[in-house]
Amino acid sequence: MEPDIRDERQLRALTGLPRAKFAELEAAFAAALTEEQTKQYAAQVAAGQRQRKPGGGQKGKLPTIRQKLLFVLYYLKVYPTFDVLGAQFGLARSKAWENLHQLYPLLVQALKQLGVFPHRRFANVEEFRAACQDLETLLIDVTERPHQRPSDAAEQTALYSGKKRITPSKTRLSAP
Repeated sequence: MEPDIRDERQLRALTGLPRAKFAELEAAFAAALTEEQTKQYAAQVAAGQRQRKPGGGQKGKLPTIRQKLLFVLYYLKVYPTFDVLGAQFGLARSKAWENLHQLYPLLVQALKQLGVFPHRRFANVEEFRAACQDLETLLIDVTERPHQRPSDAAEQTALYSGKKRITPSKTRLSAP
């Protein structure tokens, strides 16, 4: 069971993607899923644990690749609880959690294959600058965190943010 998607606007509202991008991602997701299933099948055969040929057994509540991709993208866009996610797709809460944790790594693999997976961590400033060298404008979200007020006056001046009664420090990356 999947949500009934009537038009382009509703697909964008549920997944954040237009139909053309969804179809492109669906192909890459299918390749990642097939690769993972082949890898698991080979490991199970080698261990002597496989009882059925690929495709045997129950199909589950998300039988098609489209439904699996829609499931993961809907979760990432809307971020519902697993109870709500399960109800939306006709799954139990535990199966919603299980499916998400099996399918999310495949989405990451598909996005990397397409070359659109964003950088999350940088080892050093040079690596960050190399990733941002083609950008004209870079906006950085800054989080202020409270810390112990230093007793040294020079350190207090250096850390002063202009706020009364708290001593926050700004956690940020330096721009190139």
